[in-house]
Amino acid sequence: MRVIKYPARETWASLLTRPSFDSTSLFETVQKILDDVRFNGDKAVKNYAKLFDKVSIDDLEVTKEEMLEAEKLVTINLKQAIEMARRNIWKFHSEQQQELPEIQTSPGVYCWQKAIAIEKVGLYVPGGTAPLFSTVLMLGIPAQIAECKEVILCTPPNNEGKIHPVVLYAAKVAGIHRIFKIGGTQAIAAMAYGTESVPKVYKIFGPGNQYVTAAKQLVSLRDVAIDMPAGPSEVEVIADDSANPVFVAADLLSQAEHGVDSQSILITVSENLVEPVLEQIELQLIQLPRKDLARKALENSKIIVLKTLEEAVAMTNEYAPEHLIISTRYFMGVAANIVNAGSVFLGNYTPESAGDYASGTNHTLPTNGHAKAYSGVNLDSFVRKVTFQQITQEGLTNLSNAIILMAENEELMAHSNAVKVRLQEEKEVEERLSSHRR
Repeated sequence: MRVIKYPARETWASLLTRPSFDSTSLFETVQKILDDVRFNGDKAVKNYAKLFDKVSIDDLEVTKEEMLEAEKLVTINLKQAIEMARRNIWKFHSEQQQELPEIQTSPGVYCWQKAIAIEKVGLYVPGGTAPLFSTVLMLGIPAQIAECKEVILCTPPNNEGKIHPVVLYAAKVAGIHRIFKIGGTQAIAAMAYGTESVPKVYKIFGPGNQYVTAAKQLVSLRDVAIDMPAGPSEVEVIADDSANPVFVAADLLSQAEHGVDSQSILITVSENLVEPVLEQIELQLIQLPRKDLARKALENSKIIVLKTLEEAVAMTNEYAPEHLIISTRYFMGVAANIVNAGSVFLGNYTPESAGDYASGTNHTLPTNGHAKAYSGVNLDSFVRKVTFQQITQEGLTNLSNAIILMAENEELMAHSNAVKVRLQEEKEVEERLSSHRR
């Protein structure tokens, strides 16, 4: 890791540059695959499985028999761990259910809001170098709580045409309705446009490589919604002299092992912490099965020494990390000033891996600085907020002058007329009733 001590403020932007890849350079290649799947359906999907996954797939959908076989292959201990994670994820996300009650904004004008589930959602879980069954839980459980009517999952098969057993088991636990053996750009295309086997969905969720990211960006332009822009995973640690260098090194490595384009940043106000952390990184790194990946990721990672925690907070808000660990003596005070982060982990005993798996919060988070504008996946990601209103005659009369004046000043006369014809109707009814009484 590169160590930078007391950098000038004007250098922060360049220091915080991420090792991200510009996915727009892939758009032409990705668009061809999207178009092929759009027009040729299952045939195109199977051709790309041969080309990219080196496997021939007869039936794209996972069968009941495959689900039963997978469940038998998952150990009892792992099932128990998954159940603990499921309970916590369910509890945290179910508490996010909120209804805005009917309110009267002015006499006779009643407004309210209702959360309605997105009916059809597609989840993408990459295969790559690890079976990311935790992502199945993080995406499937909120969809289940929201009561989405159709939840499908696409994930790439191995070279035998099978999905990892624990991914299938997690899909069952998370209430996924249908699972397909499709990876990469072709999976995004299948969910965006629909094929003979795969239903078209209204919103696509999930991480992926640069091609998947480019595919999601392209289909979101006009065909389907997506959860958020995605990119390589990242963690930042803010630490002072109360931090444990063993813990800090472990947290930096836990993110680095995701892949060569991951980034780990340590911002510290204790220069004495730097060497112990570097020593611990080397000691822990050699014991990791994925040490080669982690070591390459560390080439893009940095330790930055600043003078004050105020500077550390300012730099953090500029960086807007996906994961932020605050290992300082007064971590609540530091956290109170953080405005740009995907998920925040407080204190020496709150590792980022807790949020990745079992504490209950969601690990599908904005990366690449998008935490400045995007939230991580939550229950609201799977619903739409629909507003309702009911206006009485009295209420419309009270609002009429404001509506008519505003509409006519925008030169939208039909808008104005929609109010005037109702007022005229009311006036005529009143005149008839008055005449009848006489």
